[in-house]
Amino acid sequence: MKKLISLTVSAALLLAPLAYTINAPALNLKVDAVSAASEEAPAATAKPAAPKPTAKPTAKPTAKPTAKPKPTVKPTPKPTAKPTPKATAKPAATAEAAAKPAATAKPTATAKPAATAKPTATVVPAATAKPVTVKQNVYQDGVYVAYGNAYSKGTEGAKVTIKDGKITDIELLRTSPKLIDRNARENYSGVWAAYKLMKDRLLGQTRDSAAAVDAVSGATRSSNGWKLSVDRAFERALKVKPADAAYFEGDHMGVDPEGKYAVFASYDANKLTAVKLYPLTAAGDFVDEKTYTAEQTAAIAAITPVLLANGSSAQPVAGFEAESKAAIKAFRDAEQNASINNTSAYIDGFYSSYGTARSVGVERADVVIRNGKLVDVKLYRLGTNLIDRGATAYAEVVKANAPMTAKLLANGSYIANYNEKVDGISGATESSHGWNQAVERAFEKALKVPAAGQYFDGKFAGVDNASKIFMLADVAGDQVTGIKLSLFGTDGKLIADDKLTAEQKTLVEQLTAGLLDKGVQIADLTGQEALTAAARAALTDALTNASKEQGAYKDGTFTAYGDAYDKGTNKADVTLRNGKIVNVALSRVGMNMVDLGKNAYAEVQKALPQLTASFLAAGTREGAQQVDAVSGATSSSNALKAAVDRAYGKAEVVEAGKAAYFNGTFIGVSTDKTVNVMVTVKYNVPVSMIVYYLDAAGKVKTYDQLTAAEQAVKAEIENTSTGNGLHKYGYRAAAFGSNDAEKEVSAKAVEAIKAALETAGK
Repeated sequence: MKKLISLTVSAALLLAPLAYTINAPALNLKVDAVSAASEEAPAATAKPAAPKPTAKPTAKPTAKPTAKPKPTVKPTPKPTAKPTPKATAKPAATAEAAAKPAATAKPTATAKPAATAKPTATVVPAATAKPVTVKQNVYQDGVYVAYGNAYSKGTEGAKVTIKDGKITDIELLRTSPKLIDRNARENYSGVWAAYKLMKDRLLGQTRDSAAAVDAVSGATRSSNGWKLSVDRAFERALKVKPADAAYFEGDHMGVDPEGKYAVFASYDANKLTAVKLYPLTAAGDFVDEKTYTAEQTAAIAAITPVLLANGSSAQPVAGFEAESKAAIKAFRDAEQNASINNTSAYIDGFYSSYGTARSVGVERADVVIRNGKLVDVKLYRLGTNLIDRGATAYAEVVKANAPMTAKLLANGSYIANYNEKVDGISGATESSHGWNQAVERAFEKALKVPAAGQYFDGKFAGVDNASKIFMLADVAGDQVTGIKLSLFGTDGKLIADDKLTAEQKTLVEQLTAGLLDKGVQIADLTGQEALTAAARAALTDALTNASKEQGAYKDGTFTAYGDAYDKGTNKADVTLRNGKIVNVALSRVGMNMVDLGKNAYAEVQKALPQLTASFLAAGTREGAQQVDAVSGATSSSNALKAAVDRAYGKAEVVEAGKAAYFNGTFIGVSTDKTVNVMVTVKYNVPVSMIVYYLDAAGKVKTYDQLTAAEQAVKAEIENTSTGNGLHKYGYRAAAFGSNDAEKEVSAKAVEAIKAALETAGK
């Protein structure tokens, strides 16, 4: 094994929405990587399927690249025939028609808010693989997802962008039985640094050179799994598939969309050789075989031979119909992972989209797709400010969420030809339709071969990030054909049309006409420059919601912290929509992680509302970092800027630098708030820890106030810090001690360690 080297991963996220409403320069995040101790058990390198370069050219080229070129920012004539993009063979849901206000001209949607090009991942074949020599036109350009051989903890995978026979982008994956990609912190510690190192080694490689890339020390199994995934991605990219092989040799894992069963299917080059069936817990983990119920044991015994004999064509076993259906779906997933010529029309990954907007809000769905099926879906009901209402939504809508989620997962997709009487949830048929439509649009975003058009047809809502204007925009044939604009009152609610003053009515009419005529290039209305800017931002938001491109960030509220010190830390709850800050709550917390409120330093109390307004005005990740520190609270200002940036880091659809932790200093507290642990993270791994004991008021005790057990625990944790390598308790910490008193204290310290690592976690 060659000597492990330290590399820097730079990932550029470009946020380029419409014209002058958002000005976001490229952002470069640099993350240092070093090797870390690994508890990953060594395993024999999986042998990838041997590439077959001599196959006759009869196969049809596979998927095209999904990343669309950014449209030019200029009006385009309205097409005579409206494009009708469809997600594969299933008909696209038709957006509800809306009244179109009179206008002298209909602007095109013009500048499409560009989502960053979907990052993809690559992996390299195992050392035993016999790579194919890259020749001109051997591989079809595109994005390919493939997985390595499965084992008890899941499998490695890679999403690879191949162009001209080389890896131009890559996302490395490591799955659990249920998830398409687990959080890096849930992996073995040795894998944490390996993500960045292997990505750097694989970028720009051909199939041959990728096969020769060295594995990362401490993560040999995962490195070889990624290499094998990359080799399989190249195999799938072959224009001419091998004539003598249908499957990748090895063990392949699949899961049903509802997460009831996982299947391990073993294949040689042309046939299925073995099947193992495993029930899953609600968390998506394997049920311990020792705890199988009699029913589970009987179901496995009855279904397994049927799967082995008939594969995905198997019929449900009498008496185990529901279990059989789930197991057959799981087998299909494994079969697709094993197939060299994977026929899925979609690219695996996370996608988010909206349903038809209304004056009361809109539905949104966040989905994860693997092999053309849902493996996860979360449904949201947004208010007129386009922020998730959660439990405050209409009671019937709240009750409908879980059964609609179950219905979509059971279907494994959106419901084609949706019928609200049959498919809707009683009492929330409109929201059910909106959710189904959102899932359908998310699937269209995932298409390997993009459907025609830049935007979905339909009615889309948009709000400026300061919530001054709410807009409903009708989009058809990539044109804005109608706009309904409403103003928010000081109470945060929309002002009804019949409640507008004469001046407000005139303003709404002028803004509506200007937007229909000039789009986001509308000229400022004299004396109403702020509202004109808000109208531009609302239209930008609506068109981003209508876009067929997946954005770089997930929508939602993300909590992150600035660097801590021995008095506490600074916290930011940042709500994002389409990569814009639409709400932010800042606070100063003490060593017990409780908001200090008026007990915070006077300068900090004054700074919080100023910084809140500044972050909202800045609106973007880059803009937030340019906000000036507040005089007298420079340290807290900088810490809160760091917290906002870390919140964006948590929201990344594809992590710019996949890592377990942010670099910095973080604190956590035990459940009873008596023990605080401060963790310092370097190279994205916890390297040192300091233990503090707190009194009832949350103040730090002096050393002479500590018991012998507290002193012993403090010494053990702090003296095992090296400041450079992974801390002894930085990975799966457990209680310790030579007596009951020490064990009791250390258990609380471990709670605090885990809490600190959670605040540090990406």
